[in-house]
Amino acid sequence: MGGVEAFRQLAADLPGNFPAPVLMVLHIGHHHSVLPGLLKPKGPLAPVHAVDGAPLRAGQIVIAPPDQHLLVEGNHIRLSRGPKEHFSRPAIDPLFRSAAMSYGPGAVGVVLTGLLDDGTAGLQAIKACGGIAIVQDPADAQESSMPLSAMRHVDVDHCVPLSRMAEVCTTVMAQPLGPQQSIPAPLQHEHDLANKQGDAMRHLTEIGKPSTFVCPDCRGSLWEMNDARPPRFRCHTGHAYTLRTLQHAQSVATDEAMWNALRALQEQKFLLEKCLALASEPSDDAQWKAARVQLEQDLTALRKLIEQHVSPEEP
Repeated sequence: MGGVEAFRQLAADLPGNFPAPVLMVLHIGHHHSVLPGLLKPKGPLAPVHAVDGAPLRAGQIVIAPPDQHLLVEGNHIRLSRGPKEHFSRPAIDPLFRSAAMSYGPGAVGVVLTGLLDDGTAGLQAIKACGGIAIVQDPADAQESSMPLSAMRHVDVDHCVPLSRMAEVCTTVMAQPLGPQQSIPAPLQHEHDLANKQGDAMRHLTEIGKPSTFVCPDCRGSLWEMNDARPPRFRCHTGHAYTLRTLQHAQSVATDEAMWNALRALQEQKFLLEKCLALASEPSDDAQWKAARVQLEQDLTALRKLIEQHVSPEEP
């Protein structure tokens, strides 16, 4: 939703002497990524896919590779195939959380164009640790939902159009750092849960309460995070959702369930027809014919339901 073009423009506008590493996450899933090659001709910084354990260097654009979360641990890059967040891996929130915990007031989070609300909780973590939150002006974004969510729920420091983003980032980097702040305990628990450190159920009981929902990824119970805005959920394996991404995931699951039901009914009909072709007893023939009529009625109703089913649109 405009992310590639936004990254290309930002890469073109950032100066060659930019004094910090730039880490980028795009929701590419497990698909092959050519993003470094798309950014390279546009600007002076060197774009590369992240490599686990590599040092962070100023003046380099580091891009999350497919199907791996991009994290910061001290002065090094960490890659993780940890649990998906917001139905995505790589996701933005894990990067922002880890940057907040490693760099505190030296972390700067930028949310650009995109669907739903990944990045909002991560920006909250950056602000909680004393860092800076920057958001693309929603009116300037191809898809405004991610910037709008950040602005609704985060005390954003700067909201600017993409054409001014590099200028603002450069100005922010030249400013003195704010005071160092302690890492909030809920943030530490959530980080450890996502990275499979410590006792998962202890982390959950410290930061949330059981909900009535189940995780679309692993079918485990979801816990609602205490006082989270927007509402957020996690399971004990670490999958994470906001209310909106959970709704989106459940809508996908509903669609898949209806198609699976259609497949099962059609297979049952095919089996009944085979039974009818081989029936030797009149009683069997009558019973299977009645069952076939009922199946055909069920199939007609289900096909109509699938045709009418529409996933809720973004408000």
